Amino acid sequence: MARTETLPPSLADIDALAQSAVERLPPLFREHLASVLLRIEDFPDADVIAEMELETEFDILGLYQGRHVGMKGDEPSGALPDIIFLYRRPLLEEWCESGESLEHLVTHVLVHEVGHHFGLSDEDMERIEAAAG
Repeated sequence: MARTETLPPSLADIDALAQSAVERLPPLFREHLASVLLRIEDFPDADVIAEMELETEFDILGLYQGRHVGMKGDEPSGALPDIIFLYRRPLLEEWCESGESLEHLVTHVLVHEVGHHFGLSDEDMERIEAAAG
């Protein structure tokens, strides 16, 4: 019997799922995301872990860094681009534990971070999700 190896989804695999999710967003949302970078990394860096007071690098699935849409127009010189980070290893752990499809999980986290780009707080998004559910 031939031995086959199964590898976990790579950074590129997660990126492909995220890009597919972006393409399914309404056109107005996609227009506002044109200048937002999407980065897939295995884990958040030490600065994010410290700033967010995380117990472990597995405690965050995604992060939006930047100025939300309502703050645009008066950007300081030298401002960094807006970035949505998705963290592969925490996403994979959540995928294994939740039983959700990886595509659904990546889409959910991406949409959550897009909400931050539009100035919504975690509480705003929880209320929207509760009302929709």
